[in-house]
Amino acid sequence: MDIRFDAVYYEPAALDYELGQMLCKKYARLPWIMIESHNRIPELSGMENKDFPLLKQHLILGVRKTHRYVPNHKVSDWLVPYTSSGCRAMCLYCYLVCNYNKCAYLRLFVNREQMLDKLLKTDAQAPTPQTFEIGSNSDLVLENAVTGNLVWTIERFAREGRGRLTFPTKFDMVEPLLKIDHREKAIFRMSVNPPEIISRVEIGTAPLESRIRALNAMCEAGYPVGLLLAPVILLPDWKALYGALIERLADGLSQAVRRRGFIEVILMTYSYVQNAINTEAFPHAFQPFDPGLMTGRGQGKYCYRAEVRLEAEAFLREKLAGCLGDMPILYIA
Repeated sequence: MDIRFDAVYYEPAALDYELGQMLCKKYARLPWIMIESHNRIPELSGMENKDFPLLKQHLILGVRKTHRYVPNHKVSDWLVPYTSSGCRAMCLYCYLVCNYNKCAYLRLFVNREQMLDKLLKTDAQAPTPQTFEIGSNSDLVLENAVTGNLVWTIERFAREGRGRLTFPTKFDMVEPLLKIDHREKAIFRMSVNPPEIISRVEIGTAPLESRIRALNAMCEAGYPVGLLLAPVILLPDWKALYGALIERLADGLSQAVRRRGFIEVILMTYSYVQNAINTEAFPHAFQPFDPGLMTGRGQGKYCYRAEVRLEAEAFLREKLAGCLGDMPILYIA
């Protein structure tokens, strides 16, 4: 996949690192604009909501200074800030918009050696092998097409780590990952949604069929794998959409995925910030907020009302048990 940018905004210190120098050569023909901090670029943060798609065309290079791990008790033990934040895709529900507002563009951190050194040290000092979620702030399969960081990370962690890494994706560019020596220390999780939601809401991501093929290929290559139904968006015909999705997965997933894989389910949350940006940047797009089904939740967010969530959970559990009953559901959140 050829990922094109229109400009690179960079901290000068980023060019002191091997990865920064590599990216400097790779994108030498683009305008390079010096910034003081990747966290504060006034000319970008000051742009209007309607300019959100234009901001997604920029590449930002910096040095990550925050390395605080957050405990997690789902697929991983820790959520780890890693080599990127933001994304090139424009999913209308993306929670990163809550964190970065309009500035949810792809931000690359070039001090990857420092970040992986800390991760390996944390793993080595833990009483038991740990699992680290390294893809909670970005899509690392997409990022890998720019940096090669995911291949570099998996290969080194496979040699030196005790535990496991994990990351989700909505992209299908897994070919570079298939033949590396991962030693089953990286858990690959593919996020899926009905085709109608992918095309209308997950703008710029891979189609469902491509995602299914990528998940099958990663499992065939020996990776531990998971299937992530997320976020579940309750459109008026959501039962028909998700029922058809689960039936398609039952037909399309390989027997190896069904035998070895697991399932996660996450219902959509939405924010006031997302609603403001989507309304102005994508005025003709489907808007995920449904005031008839959703209610306010702290910190400027909406979620589905309790009785709506219970109905959705019951339906999904029954449908998954009937079609993919050999795959355990780790949680529904």
